[in-house]
Amino acid sequence: MLILGIESSCDETAASVCEDCRKIRSSVISTQIEEHKKYGGVVPEIASRRHCENILGVTRQALDSAGVTLADIDGIAVTYAPGLIGALLVGVNFAKALAFASGKPLIPVHHIAGHIAANYITHSGLKPPYLCIVASGAHTHLIEVLDYTKFHVVGRTRDDAAGECFDKCARAMGFPYPGGVHIDKMAQNGDSSAFRLPRPHVAGSEFDFSFSGLKTTVVNMLHHAEQKGESVDKNNLSASIQHTIAGIITEKTILAAESLGYNKVALAGGVSANTGVRAELSQACAERGIEFFMPEIQLCGDNGAMIACHGSYNFLAGITADESLNAVATLSMDNI
Repeated sequence: MLILGIESSCDETAASVCEDCRKIRSSVISTQIEEHKKYGGVVPEIASRRHCENILGVTRQALDSAGVTLADIDGIAVTYAPGLIGALLVGVNFAKALAFASGKPLIPVHHIAGHIAANYITHSGLKPPYLCIVASGAHTHLIEVLDYTKFHVVGRTRDDAAGECFDKCARAMGFPYPGGVHIDKMAQNGDSSAFRLPRPHVAGSEFDFSFSGLKTTVVNMLHHAEQKGESVDKNNLSASIQHTIAGIITEKTILAAESLGYNKVALAGGVSANTGVRAELSQACAERGIEFFMPEIQLCGDNGAMIACHGSYNFLAGITADESLNAVATLSMDNI
């Protein structure tokens, strides 16, 4: 079984060919980071235009690299939600046209489910059920993975996502977009106890997250220091921010795993590339005898391989779409 996966939810145009659910035959990504860097973040209009320009070439390259033609493909999977609506529409309409022209089944994929599936590519023995923490620039979710295509959200952010917090703190510190990677780098030479930062809790929702207060504290601290003509040690502040975010993610994830009776935990999403988050959650799971899984670094960000992988499981479950499939900017995992 060969599934072509197409991803265009934000600023990466990506395509991949997956064989038998977990074997990646090719993975091609065209990134727009350098273009958006001068604006300090993703500009949706520019992202959509670049997807229009790149999607055909990226898909053709993915097929060529896999050594297959469209005729060999069993189904075409595409991210249809959530994401930037203009960017999603490019991928969805391209996939719909491709499916119609080739007579291949069209397979809808939820972006967060795709991030979860990245772990199947890295860990051949991972099978549901398990608990997964998905943390990225737009999402922070604690999800029960009941089966390959069945999910239940038990916790989510009430405001900023973890990756958004990293990036906004980094921007306030003067780092270029995307900022999270710069905080990670600076943190390696800093003291994580140098700054005492808040770890907000959501009353009545023990598994939910809140990162807005942490971001605001850091931004205000930097502004006050600037007004007084004082300097802030960016190594120490980066280490403190990273340690705090990693601690919040770890605390909530372990609490949910123990409360819900899970002995397997997975990490996914762009923030899963952060060394502090990977280390703290891995250590906490090891101390409690919980099996821990995380994707390879190259599978943490947006990519077509994860979409092709989850699309394979959707295909096996009979989850397909027709020409009425539309892009959706916001869609809960509980509604797929």
